[in-house]
Amino acid sequence: MAAERPTGHTPAPSPASLAAGLADERLDHRFKALPPDAEGLTVGTLAAERRNLFTGGFTTPVLALSAESVAHNLDLLETYAERHGLAFAPHGKTSMSPQLFAEQLGRGAWGITAAVPHQARVYRAYGIGRIFLANELVDAVALRWLAGEMAADPSFRFVCYVDSVRGVELMEAALGAAGATRPVDVVVELGAGEGARTGVRTETDCAAVADAVAAAGSLRLVGVAGYEGEVPEADPDRVRAWLRRLVALAAGFDADGRFAGAEEIVISAGGSAWFDAVADVFAEIPELSLPVCKLLRSGAYVSHDDGHYKHLTPFNRVPEEGALEPAFRLWAQVVSRPSGEQAFLNAGKRDAAYDLHLPEAQVIRSGRDGSVRPAAGVTVTGLSDQHTWVRTEEGAELEVGDWVGMGLSHPCTSFDKWQLIPRVEADGTVTDYIRTFF
Repeated sequence: MAAERPTGHTPAPSPASLAAGLADERLDHRFKALPPDAEGLTVGTLAAERRNLFTGGFTTPVLALSAESVAHNLDLLETYAERHGLAFAPHGKTSMSPQLFAEQLGRGAWGITAAVPHQARVYRAYGIGRIFLANELVDAVALRWLAGEMAADPSFRFVCYVDSVRGVELMEAALGAAGATRPVDVVVELGAGEGARTGVRTETDCAAVADAVAAAGSLRLVGVAGYEGEVPEADPDRVRAWLRRLVALAAGFDADGRFAGAEEIVISAGGSAWFDAVADVFAEIPELSLPVCKLLRSGAYVSHDDGHYKHLTPFNRVPEEGALEPAFRLWAQVVSRPSGEQAFLNAGKRDAAYDLHLPEAQVIRSGRDGSVRPAAGVTVTGLSDQHTWVRTEEGAELEVGDWVGMGLSHPCTSFDKWQLIPRVEADGTVTDYIRTFF
């Protein structure tokens, strides 16, 4: 459902009001797992019915997002950022959900991080006023669109990476051809090391990129950034050493007057695995010639998970700061029990994240009486396109018709398989539906 763009001098609608408009979308065959008898209703009407996930007509498989856990996680990172003096631009690629973006902004987020132009277009359609694009943007068509957005809305703030002289040249040419009316703010991306992902490898080359920006009339250098999650053989010492390089790069650029014309200096890092190190090192940033925006970009926290980030989260190292809660549970039904050691569920690669870890069987809901018990002796061993392979130990009670609730690993590849996700309270009541745009 496309959001209408403001015209004339009418105040721009807020992200919250634009996201609320998603409740007017009509339900149909596009949205898997929703009750067939809800066909033709609006999302808002169905939400107001507060149906139960298990008895309200939903079909399996169905992905559920815990209302309580999402609220807890949103609150926790808000207070964490405040406690450590960090601005926060959570990476929107995780959920691509305007509703969750509005909730993040409502909890004090500076803006939302993007990775590619499509994501930025979704953000703008839903009123996001500050976007940090954690990539070098060299697509001439996207840059023309960006120039138009910046001309139409003087309050719109956009920042992106630069990591090559050639990239700067391409940006300058495209923005010039587009008739850009104000410069695009850029930050030099410092690579995390040899063999890492993107980013400039040496401080000397960083200076060369900064020189190219200074010579480009369509760009303005406002800071430095990078992604510590790509530090080779990452451990606390190596990550902190790289972060100190990033801070030193910013201080050196500032001493050389490279941020002339900027209103603040942006220093940005922070995925979901090392934001404790980012907080520690950013606390050491010396006084610079301009105010410093210490920008954290963690995104997976919003739903957390039962695998990859469960093991990597910094809260394992700093438990006194709190703990994130996994919010996803994928429910599927047993559709085949060919032997005492094997069962098959009706969810597969089209429904569950599997790029990092397989789903984890957690609970069983009886198909006979609705009683719930731990999934003792039940292990997911593989996924086909539309089936989950399950191994059952001797004595494990599992029969055709039972529902199996599974925890998932890697939120980014869980959200992207579902266009409309029920947000569910602990008793199974569905209170809302989270719309995604991948």
